[in-house]
Amino acid sequence: MASLHDLRFWLRIPAYVVNGIEVAVGVGLIHAIVGALAGPQAGLLASSGAICASLPDLPGTVGRTCRRVAIGALLACAASAVVTALIPHPWGLGFAIGAIAFASLLTLGWGPRAGPISFAPILAIVFAVAAPAPSVHEALAWNGAGAATYLAWAVLASWTLQAFYRWTSLAEVLDATTRLLRSRASLLALARLDAADIATMRSWITDEAALAERLQAARDFVFVAQDAHGAVRHTAILLRLIEFRDVLFTSRLDLDLMGSDDAGVVVRRRIAGALEGIADTLDAARAAYRGDRRALARAAAMRERAGVMEGVSLPASDPRARLVPALGDRMRRLAGEAGAIVALLAGEGSSPDIPLTPDELRLFVAPDGWPLAAIRAHLTLRSPVFRHALRMSLALSAAYFIAHGSPWASHPAWVVLSVAVVLRGSLEQTLARRNARVLGTLVGCMLVLLLFQLPSNAFLAAIFIASVAIAHAFAGVHYVVTAIAATVMALIQQHLAFPAGNFAIVERIGDTFLGAALAWAFSYVFPSWERRSLPQLVERAIEALRQYAATAMAGSEGAMVEQRLARVRAYDALGAVAAAFQRSAAEPERVRLPLVELATLLDYAQRLMAHLSMIRLTLAHRSVGLDMPQVAAMLERANADVDQCLSLTGREAVGAAQASELAGELPAAPPIDDRLAWLRRRLKVTVLDAGNAGRAAADLLARLRVAPPRADPS
Repeated sequence: MASLHDLRFWLRIPAYVVNGIEVAVGVGLIHAIVGALAGPQAGLLASSGAICASLPDLPGTVGRTCRRVAIGALLACAASAVVTALIPHPWGLGFAIGAIAFASLLTLGWGPRAGPISFAPILAIVFAVAAPAPSVHEALAWNGAGAATYLAWAVLASWTLQAFYRWTSLAEVLDATTRLLRSRASLLALARLDAADIATMRSWITDEAALAERLQAARDFVFVAQDAHGAVRHTAILLRLIEFRDVLFTSRLDLDLMGSDDAGVVVRRRIAGALEGIADTLDAARAAYRGDRRALARAAAMRERAGVMEGVSLPASDPRARLVPALGDRMRRLAGEAGAIVALLAGEGSSPDIPLTPDELRLFVAPDGWPLAAIRAHLTLRSPVFRHALRMSLALSAAYFIAHGSPWASHPAWVVLSVAVVLRGSLEQTLARRNARVLGTLVGCMLVLLLFQLPSNAFLAAIFIASVAIAHAFAGVHYVVTAIAATVMALIQQHLAFPAGNFAIVERIGDTFLGAALAWAFSYVFPSWERRSLPQLVERAIEALRQYAATAMAGSEGAMVEQRLARVRAYDALGAVAAAFQRSAAEPERVRLPLVELATLLDYAQRLMAHLSMIRLTLAHRSVGLDMPQVAAMLERANADVDQCLSLTGREAVGAAQASELAGELPAAPPIDDRLAWLRRRLKVTVLDAGNAGRAAADLLARLRVAPPRADPS
């Protein structure tokens, strides 16, 4: 683990902070070098181009960084040239701002990864309006030079930081896993899911979405670097963490059969306690991974006892007594997975075996293409991307015209920027950004007043570069910090461009309030309420579950890659539904999603995923002693029933038949003594929960088709 020692200092620093420092160093070098060689005006224009190009420069592989920064730089330079040419023509400029914003936001048709790219032209508009260049040629030349130089810097920095990003991505997966363990423990303590437990449900859904996002980020770093130092161990750790999530979901199964009496409460508490203990183990492992070697000993000690459920006894006549050992076995298996992760982190044993080839691993890397067909698919008013682009276009044009024609000393660039950063694709994000922007501007203005007490341009230039780092680093983490840093950055930049002027603090605060109010108002223009897109998301999730069920119950070792790909697609589809669940909370009550029904669908879908994981793990690791021809026939019948349940037709007959057959009974022998009987029961319960998931999806879709109390004017 020599590499760990080499990186352990840096591993304690979050990746987004290192990324912010890297961006600031690049921008600072470009500003200083160009300013020294060609003068302050050229240095300012070059740094403006570099800042716009830096927006898509987020932690990523070298190829992804190169493509994203290049696209952002080209769009920003084009926008800057157009705006500079129209500065003498305010009316034409106002309409051009709207057109540029519309075209920029359409790039969101490529997905969330295009978010920073979509904002680069808008930031270029703000810079060009705030500090216009003497001519279009000069603006294009120096903006382009700054952006091109930054592109070279970004590629070099990304190549240098690849090892750090790989290590940090795994640390972030460990962190997200421990959080999910703890929220899952809180969820398991509930006897049933109802409206009173919305906060617990939200926490669980949020943590699951965060883990899915970090797992994909880690795949993108680790699975493409199979020739790098430590790649085999990194891949083994990540694959273990992916499997760990699957095993974790099985902790939810069969707890309903324990009931809510004293014995059932004890079992739930023991399982929740076991999950907390495993979370402590992984917390210690994460600390060791980041350089605390003493934590590794604590993790090794914890894994010997975490997850073992002892001291729970029920009368032999109670059928639940046969279930308790199975529940305990799952906890031991989960603790064993945690122990295997700790062992890999400690470098114990020989080089681990990887079940997939490098080519197969690359199938799980997120695609990074930029096809124009993806944009054309959103050229309809039904598309949330198109509606948001149109909304932003109208809002920015209105902001410019209102600011330009206002009788007070308003700054159009500042109002446009406030609208652009506040107005988001959903009302929830807009409200959060509105509050953060106002608070950040107030605090930033106060900081600038303090900094202005030391009127040194060199000092202010250093603060400007530091503000670039902070604003970039915290944009996706704590936006209020970004708002503070961006305010300081913008005010100092204006001062460096026009030293004879002043900071105009009062006007800036007024412009911020105006921009935030305009963004809030325009969030109701062509709104994209979640109920518009949720039916498609639900249908996609159900179809992904059907495909995963078909591969998981195929019973073929050769289908490993197909199973894993289908599993990823199912998790992603459910994650999209969960994200809509979160965003809908801030919407008007008349259009808000039915949260309890949606949470019920997610709960049954997660149960189905857990059943499929149990079946897959049984077939992969515990098939000894099973009559495989008989098992194959059972799997074929169950797969057909699950497919029928999830087809959104014919669910009632299948679900009712299986429910009456089960009647809550358990096999007479423990799982270790009669694996076939328990597998048969698992298949029946899988079909039952598939029916429940299908029924919940159909009920939710029926609710969504009912018009809200008041018609949506859009």
